[in-house]
Amino acid sequence: MSKHTENKLSCTYCGVLNCHKQDKTFPEFCLTSKYDDENAVAVELYREEGETAKIARAAAEIEGIYYGKLTRVEEIIAFSKRIGAKKIGIATCVGLINEAKTFMRILEAKGLESYSVLCKVGSVDKTEIGIPEELKVQQGAHESLCNPVLQAMILNKQQTDLNVIIGLCVGHDSLFIKHSEAPVTTLITKDRILGHNPAAALYTSSFYYKRLLEKEE
Repeated sequence: MSKHTENKLSCTYCGVLNCHKQDKTFPEFCLTSKYDDENAVAVELYREEGETAKIARAAAEIEGIYYGKLTRVEEIIAFSKRIGAKKIGIATCVGLINEAKTFMRILEAKGLESYSVLCKVGSVDKTEIGIPEELKVQQGAHESLCNPVLQAMILNKQQTDLNVIIGLCVGHDSLFIKHSEAPVTTLITKDRILGHNPAAALYTSSFYYKRLLEKEE
């Protein structure tokens, strides 16, 4: 195998997944071997007493205790309690405000405080940041841009212990995570076409959504 080819290979090219149970043999390009020094740094962070270690242990423990037993909603609640989070921030899309309201009630029922911020907070028209009128969903009317940075700023001021994304758009979720001071997890990943189940496009890529595998020029 040439060095050039080896540098292009990553985990999705692997057919053995020996890193999972170590019951096979690592391939030559395996990232476990290639990034041994970086792995040592990561493991040391998990062993320490900081936030990274607390989150890593809690996540592993939740998986071990509740594997296949809890819904995502329940896992977030269990995780929150295991890391000692008492105030949960909710960064929600306007299109999923009802789901956010239900989640808020569930959190309260389980003894957790919550604080929610809608994506359209600030009510800034898209044209104010240089988006042309013709690229609005509804032209000729006020159309607020999604404001994930302000969502993060508000939840930062609220000193939330854990923030949960409910349906933020692609890219807006990236900005929210980038600017959030509290750790972030996702309850709902938006997919308007597939009822917020983006994995369905992968499962049907060989038939209904075969256009996904068509080569682009």
